[in-house]
Amino acid sequence: MHDIRKGQQTTSDEAREANRTRGRPWSAAASDPDDGRCAVAAGSPAAAAGGSTTAYAQTARRGSKWDKTFPRNPEVDHRKVSFRNRLGIELVVDLYSPKRLRGRARALIVGHPFGGVKEQTSGLYPQTMAERGFVTLAFDASYNGESGGRPRHIASLETFVEDFSAAVDCLGTRRYVARDRIGVIGVCASGGFSLSAAQIDPRLKAVATVSMYDMGRAYRDGQGYAPAPGERNSVEERKRALAEAAAQRWAEFDGGKVRYGGGSTVPLKPSQQAAADEFATYYATPRGAHPRSHPLTLTSLGAIANFMPLAQIELPPARCCSSRVRRRIRATTARTPTRRPPSRGNCTSFPVPGMWTATTRST
Repeated sequence: MHDIRKGQQTTSDEAREANRTRGRPWSAAASDPDDGRCAVAAGSPAAAAGGSTTAYAQTARRGSKWDKTFPRNPEVDHRKVSFRNRLGIELVVDLYSPKRLRGRARALIVGHPFGGVKEQTSGLYPQTMAERGFVTLAFDASYNGESGGRPRHIASLETFVEDFSAAVDCLGTRRYVARDRIGVIGVCASGGFSLSAAQIDPRLKAVATVSMYDMGRAYRDGQGYAPAPGERNSVEERKRALAEAAAQRWAEFDGGKVRYGGGSTVPLKPSQQAAADEFATYYATPRGAHPRSHPLTLTSLGAIANFMPLAQIELPPARCCSSRVRRRIRATTARTPTRRPPSRGNCTSFPVPGMWTATTRST
């Protein structure tokens, strides 16, 4: 690993271990014991200074300029790194850590909303949790943001789930991270992706969701899950939407222009439009908009509609929901408890014995 700020190769593993043995704090950003699997993202100062970024960071298009939608906290270390997931796709992530660490820290992975990027709300959460002593990681999902994968801006739900496990791979090999205390915060659609990942990856010891969204159900029932029963998408409407997406595949195969979004065959009903308007109050305004945030392709609809992340869930390690009714409906879909769960303000969690729990609040 190369130091992002100095462009110099880290050679202080022994000194770091000695300092930790003596109980003195140390900085993860200043001394990251890289094992070759995580690398400074190409385009960073380290790469510009001539340091090797290894085969895991080949695309020289990333910069180190702070381009988040939230202010930087000078009390938190930040560095941009990259690594490959199981499918060989390069993921670019923001790694946040406290200025000084003692021993091995708990770690959190934070996933962004559907079509979002790590520079938005999913970056604010990890920076805030790093203030509280966690080592945190915010990533751009495959095919999106600064991460690799082609074609661009497609939704591959299996891959989005895999991205969380790839983040565990990276964090669990950091010597300053307690690999048995890695959890995840899934924001919006990543709430569904993270719960799906936790079902198959036991290394994820806790899950917290913020306004969790099951994208498969959202496309089957309608935007916002259509809380008004009469406004849920009918079987016929689902068929029409899928037919539109399927026809678009032919058009693009013949060289036609790529279309993005959910299509136009099935217009939004009032409750669905209300959900879309709510999203726009953040993503379409200066406080939340980001140039790399992008709607996903219409041809992704089939894969999304077939996604059922909660079909096999037994008990999530931890789960939180917003005080807003529509958000609570989405989150409580994950599990109906047999007893009243502990509540922390506008958050609700379901702890599993032997696991540490993570909670968070929606913004």
